[in-house]
Amino acid sequence: MSDLSWKELKRQQAFKKYSRVIDEVTFELPNGEQQDFYIKREGPAAAILALTSDNEVILVRHYRPGPQQILLELPGGYVDPDEDPAVSAARELKEETGYEGKLELVTSSLDDAYSTMQRFCFVATACRKVTEAQQTPTETVEVVLMPLEKFRLHLRSGQLTDIEVGYLGLDHLGLLK
Repeated sequence: MSDLSWKELKRQQAFKKYSRVIDEVTFELPNGEQQDFYIKREGPAAAILALTSDNEVILVRHYRPGPQQILLELPGGYVDPDEDPAVSAARELKEETGYEGKLELVTSSLDDAYSTMQRFCFVATACRKVTEAQQTPTETVEVVLMPLEKFRLHLRSGQLTDIEVGYLGLDHLGLLK
């Protein structure tokens, strides 16, 4: 097998605002050419496929500025520095939905080819409501409970940002059909 690796020659921050950082990175490609790429420098995140005892999927309905749409999505968020991803997942689930459940790590996945994010994929089962969802200026959410069969259709629609977490979670639980 040939070596397809690229050699990083230079990296500099091109943009930073809030938690968003983009680096301009110059690589030497295997053919000797040099090319610049813009890489999102992001920390780890956690997302949760959470189900009630009645197999209803717990989703959050909120506005997403990238697609400029209101989406029904899985709860989740960034892992704080020096925080265990499981602690982050439990915190995000409770903050965004008001639910708690039996949490289990499924795996981790890559966000995309131009990001450094590692996304930890969790499932939470037997979830029950323990408090109200917390609202913030940038996260005004509504909690939506969706029957499992309808959630499978929602996944297939492609209209959420953590599709892989939904599929990996359903597969892990033996609920992928």
